[in-house]
Amino acid sequence: MNPIDPHEAINYMIRHSAEYAQAKAQVTYLEEFRKSKKAMLFSVAMGNTIADKDNYAYSHPEYLEVLDGLKEAVEKAETLRWMLVAAQARIDVFRTQEASNRRIDRAAQ
Repeated sequence: MNPIDPHEAINYMIRHSAEYAQAKAQVTYLEEFRKSKKAMLFSVAMGNTIADKDNYAYSHPEYLEVLDGLKEAVEKAETLRWMLVAAQARIDVFRTQEASNRRIDRAAQ
């Protein structure tokens, strides 16, 4: 079993925190932009009813492109988030192992 290096886990978190923040910001931006894009498409739709305009906006290639971008952004943000969670878990495991080692050392004295 490989020993856990808490410094490596912490450095990973530091190195990737800005990337995660950017990915999360992109998700938020695309969630909000999706609403704007729907409104823009809704305003140019030719239908007479709200349902017609909704159908036009939701099926428009530009709207679908925004959804694809949102999907990719969420995937990236979630991957980064779970890698940061895993790094934190490594630190927690290290702490537990160290506490157990201290108890074993005290018991052996």
